[in-house]
Amino acid sequence: MEVQKIELRNLRMSDYLELKDIMIRAYENWDGAYWKEHHLEALLGKFPEGQIAAVVDGKVVGCALSLVVKYDDFGDDHTYKQITGNYTFDTHDKDGDTLYGIDVFIHPEYRGLRLGRRLYEARKELCENLNLKAIIAGGRIPNYGQYADEMTPKEYIQKVKLKEIYDPVLSFQISNEFHVKKVLQGYMPGDEESRAYATLLEWNNIYYAKSLKQFPLQKSTVRLGLIQWQMRPFNNIDELCNQIEFFVDTVSGYKSDFALFPELFNAPLMADFNHLNTAESIRKLAEFTEPLKQKFSEYAVAYNVNIITGSMPELRENGHLYNVGHLCRRDGSIETYDKLHITPNEVAHWGMVGGDSIRVMDTDCGKIGILVCYDVEFPELSRIMALNGMDILFVPFLTDTQNGYTRVRSCAQARAIENECYVAIAGSVGNLPKVNNMDIQYAQSAVFTPSDFAFPNNGTKAEATPNTEMTLIVDVDLDLLKELHNHGSVRILKDRRTDLYELRAKEK
Repeated sequence: MEVQKIELRNLRMSDYLELKDIMIRAYENWDGAYWKEHHLEALLGKFPEGQIAAVVDGKVVGCALSLVVKYDDFGDDHTYKQITGNYTFDTHDKDGDTLYGIDVFIHPEYRGLRLGRRLYEARKELCENLNLKAIIAGGRIPNYGQYADEMTPKEYIQKVKLKEIYDPVLSFQISNEFHVKKVLQGYMPGDEESRAYATLLEWNNIYYAKSLKQFPLQKSTVRLGLIQWQMRPFNNIDELCNQIEFFVDTVSGYKSDFALFPELFNAPLMADFNHLNTAESIRKLAEFTEPLKQKFSEYAVAYNVNIITGSMPELRENGHLYNVGHLCRRDGSIETYDKLHITPNEVAHWGMVGGDSIRVMDTDCGKIGILVCYDVEFPELSRIMALNGMDILFVPFLTDTQNGYTRVRSCAQARAIENECYVAIAGSVGNLPKVNNMDIQYAQSAVFTPSDFAFPNNGTKAEATPNTEMTLIVDVDLDLLKELHNHGSVRILKDRRTDLYELRAKEK
C-alpha cells in the first residue's frame, strides 16, 4: 500500500460516517456493534482531547477513545457498562487519576501500518501530559474460544505471554507494555469469542507525580538509532531491502525516533557493473536510488521512525551526478538533501558535483541538520544550521582509512562543541573486493555532545565498536541544550562578536 502521509489528530463530529464504516468492518462478527452518532457527540463534548483519530492520506482509518475516571470509585471488579456509565460516559471526571481506554479500532485494510501502536503511544503521551497515574483498559481475548476446552483463561494468558499462543488483542497489549492485573468474567456480555472473559490491563505512568497535578511534566528525550552497516555482497535489491528493513525493525523495536544509515551504503549493488569503468558503474547504481527512497519511506511509516537514508548517487535531468540522501519522516513526507562538498576522489572517479542548499529540517522531535561526510569538515555549514535552530546534526559518512575517519570524527566533535548541539555520525565497515573504488571501509559510529558539566567529560555520549556491524541506540536530552545556551560555563553561540564578523548563506 502506497502511503503519502499519516497523522494523528483529535476526532471531529464530521468524521462519524467514516468511523461507522470502519467499526462495521472492524467488528464484522458483532452484528450492529458500533458507536452511534450521539455516543461520539457525548465523548467529544466531555473529553475531546481523549478521542484520537488515525488519518492516512486525508482519510480517517482508525481511532482510540478514552475517558478520565477516579479509578477507586470502580475498583478492579467492574464491567464495561459500568465504566462507561451505561454508554453515557457520565463517568468521565476531569479531576480523575486514570485514563481509561474504552475502544481502539483500525480499518482492516490499514492494519499493516502499525497504526494501533501509534494510537497507543499517543494515549501514553496524553496520560503523561495530564499527569495521570495509569492507563486502564478491559481487553478481549478473542482467540481464547479456540482453547477454552483445554485450558483456563489463566493458562491461556500465560501461554500468550510466552508467545506460545497468539491473541490479536492480548499479544498487542503486552507488546505495548501493558500488564494483566486480573481476569474479568462477564465484562462484556455477548463476546462469545472470548467466552465472556476479559483481561484487566494496566500501563503505569512512571512520570506521575501527585504533588504536580497542576504542572504536568514535559519530556524532552529523543532516541537515536545509528546503523553501523556491514558492506557485504547482495544478489539483488530485494536482498539489500531485507537487510535495511531488519535494521529499521531493530531500532524501531527500541522506540527510536531516528534511524541513521551511512553514506553510499548501497555500494554492494555495483558489483554487477564492475566490468564497466567507475563512472559508468556508479551511474548504473543510481538507477536503484528512486526505488530505495520509496522503500525507506514505506519503512518509516510502517515502523514509526524517522529515517535518514545516508546517501545514494542520483543522476538528474541536467545530466549531473549528485550524492543525495532523504529524510523519510514517519508521517510519510520526504525531504531530500545533497552532499555539498565533493571530495577529489568523487570528482576524479565518478564525476560527481555538489548540491547548493543549506537548510534545517523540521521533524516531530525538533529541528535537525544533515551533512554528508566531507561536509562536516567545513564549519560554516553547521554554524549556519545552528543559527537557524538546529538541535541535532546527523552525519552519514564513508571512509576507507583510519586517517580519513579521524578527520570526520574530530570535525564532528568540534561541531558539537562550537554549535552547542548533538552530532550523530554513522559509517560502514567491511570490504567489497569486487567493487572498484569501494573496496575497504573503516568506521566507528558515535554520538557527540557539547562540553560542559551536564554532558560527558569527553564530549562523547556513546560510540560503537570499531569495524563491527552493530546498532547504537542513544538518548539525547534537548532540554540540556536549552540550559546550556543560556546558563553554560561558556555560551559560544551567544558570545559571538557579531560586531566584528558575521556568517550568512548567499542567496541564489
